[in-house]
Amino acid sequence: MATGYIELLRMPHASRLITATLVGRLPYATAPLAIVIFARSEGASYTLAGALAALYGLATAVGQPWLGRLADVHGQPRVMLPSAVVSAVAMIALAAVAVDPVLPAALAIVVAGVATPPLEGGLRALWPSVLKRQDRVHRAYALDAVAQEVMFAVGPLVVMVLVAAWSPAGALLVVNVLGVLGALAVVTSVPSRDWRSEPREAHWLGALRSSGMLVLLGAFLFVGISLGSISVAAVAYAENAGDELISTYLLSALGAGALVGGLWYGARTWTGEPERRLVVLVAALAAGYLPLVLTPESVLAMTLLAGASGLFLAPVLACAFVVIDRHAPTGTVTEAFSWLVTVFGVGVAGGTAVVGPILEEVGVAAGFGVAGVGGIAALLVLLSTRRVLAVRPVRAGEVTVSPAAAAVEPVPGSGTAGK
Repeated sequence: MATGYIELLRMPHASRLITATLVGRLPYATAPLAIVIFARSEGASYTLAGALAALYGLATAVGQPWLGRLADVHGQPRVMLPSAVVSAVAMIALAAVAVDPVLPAALAIVVAGVATPPLEGGLRALWPSVLKRQDRVHRAYALDAVAQEVMFAVGPLVVMVLVAAWSPAGALLVVNVLGVLGALAVVTSVPSRDWRSEPREAHWLGALRSSGMLVLLGAFLFVGISLGSISVAAVAYAENAGDELISTYLLSALGAGALVGGLWYGARTWTGEPERRLVVLVAALAAGYLPLVLTPESVLAMTLLAGASGLFLAPVLACAFVVIDRHAPTGTVTEAFSWLVTVFGVGVAGGTAVVGPILEEVGVAAGFGVAGVGGIAALLVLLSTRRVLAVRPVRAGEVTVSPAAAAVEPVPGSGTAGK
């Protein structure tokens, strides 16, 4: 298993790109927690603190596809670095103005969210030109999905350490400076400087004019709802058990499951159509969520169920990245990946909002049931639209190859490196 990943990381620029992207996305991964902690330290209520964190989420949902489109048109360095600087300055301004009055604070958060650079989509757009072969790109997508899980687990810990060592305002400062440095490391790399998107057809819908893209986004909205509901239901389970730390056990187990599943998925060479494979993986993901409704009293048993529920999350994401790359209209690949980030984030936010009343009115088991329903809904979207996904647009200059040959052929169409 390790051999394939070692080969991948030894490719020129690969280690730098994935590390720098993770550091550059640290502000995005930590912003909700950092904003809540900072607002509370300034005397804000939980309601106001939560509203400000939600405002950041909505702002990033608007900004990611828009900035992704600009990166496709103008190149990564001219978009990624300026937006990272603007976002960091806005967050530092938040630390300076505090939350009273609330309007300047809200404005700073909106600017920071909208300007958050689409580094995640940008990295996935770079992989084909960096790695050259489709099997390596697929493995990189899996490693990328695993790395995201690690980042979202480690990021909050970084914030808490900075808060303890310095202050909530200091945490905002350090995290966002690191974000700018990460973006700088990405855009000064040769692949980012040389990468050019394929010429795009002028269309106001951009990546959304692809029917296959719309199907994927619809499915992943429900996957996001599942994940968001689990995070809140885990807290409710922990409260019922009388120990708030139990929620961290459950969410850590889910992340560990995703880590194991992602590494397993990326270590294999897959043949056949990824669209069909995605349906199978989403079905497995939904099946993994369903047993959570058992909510056993044994914390160990519940932790094992949480770990099992995460096994197929990273493989689903990695396979979805491949499918998006196949269905994104020519010249829109960064925008397309950014749309997935946006819709997934909206789904997570929706899941956290929907599950609250269900937990209060029905109970913890029903709260975890939302995750199962979300997984089944995602599967139904894919099954009911399988004919749409079966029709893959053929891009100009592409040559169709057999699945076996695809493992060693250069990857077509996702972008070109300048000479």
